[in-house]
Amino acid sequence: ASGPHPPALRYDRRLDIKTHVGTSTPLDQIRIGTRIHEIECHPGKGAKLARAAGTFAKIIERASSQCIVQLPSGVETVIDSRCRATFGLVSNPNHGAHQLIKAGQSRWLGRRPIVRGVAMNPVDHPHGGGEGRTKGGRPSVSPWGKPTKAGFRAVVGVGKG
Repeated sequence: ASGPHPPALRYDRRLDIKTHVGTSTPLDQIRIGTRIHEIECHPGKGAKLARAAGTFAKIIERASSQCIVQLPSGVETVIDSRCRATFGLVSNPNHGAHQLIKAGQSRWLGRRPIVRGVAMNPVDHPHGGGEGRTKGGRPSVSPWGKPTKAGFRAVVGVGKG
């Protein structure tokens, strides 16, 4: 009972080496419905899709020389069958669920605090200064005076004249 596995089991494992998690294979050799990640967009150009922590894609359909792949966003895209992909999904699926306990943890990650322009002095931001709490006194702009809201291009008249 404690001896080696029966020969049939060992043989199956050797046959199944191409579908081991982490094996990179062209899309035309992967079964439909398989979870894959690190997908190339163009053959030989390197992995571009489904690389974030915990993500995966699925092969939905296969045409003659192209595959339809469902990306993590739910979008279905057509990819050349010669492009390679890796079996399985990217590790660390709880990456997005990680909660920062204190502000210092955010600083450890290199993130600087967000400070509103109206809370600054006039030398630091166009919205700064004033007596007491003010609204800024002008439409939203960046610290360098460039307008930030969506209607800016239409108001300025880009492309006229």
